[in-house]
Amino acid sequence: MTGHAPSVPAGRATLAGIGLMLTGVLVFSLNDALGKWLVGRYSVGQILLCRSAIGLALLMPFAARAGRRAFVTAPRRGLQLIRIAIGSAEVALFFLAVRYLPLADVLTFYLAAPIYVTALSVLLLGERVGWRRWAAVLAGFTGVLVALRPSPDSPSWPALIALVGSGAYAFLMIATRALRATSNTVLVTGQIASTLAFGLVAAPFGWVTPSAADAGLLVLFGVNAIVALACVNRALALAPANVVVPFQYTMILWGALLGYLVFGDVPPPNVLAGAAIIVAAGLYIFVREQAASR
Repeated sequence: MTGHAPSVPAGRATLAGIGLMLTGVLVFSLNDALGKWLVGRYSVGQILLCRSAIGLALLMPFAARAGRRAFVTAPRRGLQLIRIAIGSAEVALFFLAVRYLPLADVLTFYLAAPIYVTALSVLLLGERVGWRRWAAVLAGFTGVLVALRPSPDSPSWPALIALVGSGAYAFLMIATRALRATSNTVLVTGQIASTLAFGLVAAPFGWVTPSAADAGLLVLFGVNAIVALACVNRALALAPANVVVPFQYTMILWGALLGYLVFGDVPPPNVLAGAAIIVAAGLYIFVREQAASR
């Protein structure tokens, strides 16, 4: 899960980082579509139980390498617990939302999370944000309101679930930023273990024994999540964040395409317009943050 970039020319490393980020986003998008299909047959608790069990099994070698001490001595235990609880709530809300909404609609709300982070970082982390980024935050909120407008195919209450989930995801990123001294292995393992605990509690209610084919898909669901995460982490190790992070916005394109091909969903005009505003505002905030950091 962690590691240093190899000693290769910067240009090749950057290209490799871009390729890995694009791959990671594609795998995440495929997994979101797979999760939407599975949640139509099984409860959110059941699919998260299977996903987390597979993910935790794959993480065990990395956790063993980190050692027990890395987990016991992790800083700010209270915030660690809050973070993993929020992480479990966020992923549960995401898959609950995609049960009722087109995939592109839910992804549109989640793409607004970096905009929320910029606003919340002032209140929770004491960071300074200039007027240009505040203007972009307001533009991003406008995009959310445009996308949130109820439509015949998007009942308002599932959209509100997605909105709350994106807010939880923003708090998760804020907590992760505050815990940046903690190793990535500890952060990821704690989050997967928390989701597993949620699945163990929730899965017995409405449990459906999967067929052999669906059992294979549930295993694939867990494997894909770890593969995608590994690709994104490696991309950030190989190339500068300001180069590879903007490629995460290709997720909305995959969400719209997969939603149409697999489920026949066509995003309504307000969602497309809202997504365009959110992506533009998010990219502008990211560019300004990189300039401010330099």
